[in-house]
Amino acid sequence: MINYIWGGMFLVAVFTAIIRLIFFQDIEVFGNLTKSIFDNAKLSVDICITLIGILSFWLGVLKLIEETGIAQKISKKLYPLFSIIMKDIPADSPAISTVVLNMAANFLGLDNAATPMGIRAMNELQKYNSKKDEASDSQILFTVLNASSVTLIPVTIFMYRAQLGALRPTDVFIPILLATSVSTMVGFLLVAFKQKIDLRNPILKKVMAYFILFIISTSLIFLSLNYENRLIVSSLIGNICIILSIGSIIFVAMKNKLKSYEIFIEGAKEGFNVAIKIIPYLVSMLIAIGVFRASGVLDILLGWFTQICKALGFEGLFINALPTAFMKPFSGSGARAMMIETMNTYGADSFEGFYHLLYKVLQKQLFMF
Repeated sequence: MINYIWGGMFLVAVFTAIIRLIFFQDIEVFGNLTKSIFDNAKLSVDICITLIGILSFWLGVLKLIEETGIAQKISKKLYPLFSIIMKDIPADSPAISTVVLNMAANFLGLDNAATPMGIRAMNELQKYNSKKDEASDSQILFTVLNASSVTLIPVTIFMYRAQLGALRPTDVFIPILLATSVSTMVGFLLVAFKQKIDLRNPILKKVMAYFILFIISTSLIFLSLNYENRLIVSSLIGNICIILSIGSIIFVAMKNKLKSYEIFIEGAKEGFNVAIKIIPYLVSMLIAIGVFRASGVLDILLGWFTQICKALGFEGLFINALPTAFMKPFSGSGARAMMIETMNTYGADSFEGFYHLLYKVLQKQLFMF
């Protein structure tokens, strides 16, 4: 499907440019398409260069989490819960630790960098799969939790916003945390219903009650603030979580007398490879989206949606963020590129930029079922 979407955007843009040149004497249209290609190719590389540093740092931190045994300790604490939702996994299985490690990578919002941990976890879960040619219940649940994952520190989104000129890159912290929390809860409940997981289990009921209470209380407190204070509070809490998380992990490593610097470097080395692998996907999608917008087609389509919303009594400002919602079910890299292109067009702190981020994280789960 993504092949048709990608090729279609180019062909529609070219066809529209020809129509505008012949029938409307728009002699600038082909120049605009060419300029868009060059500008978005440069933007893709600029973003990925910055991404190298961010990914290197957080992959180093993730390596410290693994080597300090934090993931194993968390998995032991969580096993009573996992024994309910993943009944076919033994208590001493390394599968739980790899699942936790993948969740930690998603917790940190590492996007593509979480993929290797996800593959490791899936391979471990496959060892306990009695039907090797079908996904087990545990694998299905893991896939849903991985796709919808709660994101505490979305470092790549913070980086994109910083790169594109956001005044406070972390002020989307609470909205993204709430959006991913809701998507995780919805995803889990759908799988639980399908797999007949006992939601009346005391442990599961307690965990779900705390989780729902967190979502509701955080939402009410956040919404009680005025707009400017929401941004300030969200940014403050986000920055505090980042620094305290890093400090805590390093403290544990030093307490365990580990060679924290060397371990960090070992993990950080992977950052370059991950960022470089992203470049072709980001370049291809950003250029396709760029020429689609430069041809005028994207603005025409969004204009139609805006008119429909206004006819229904809505202001329609969120319409410019809808392309991410439409793209996410087909391509994660496409949705990322659409998010970046929109923030680059309207501004990282614009209304469209904010809604684009929420659509990106909310669409993780919505189209899986």
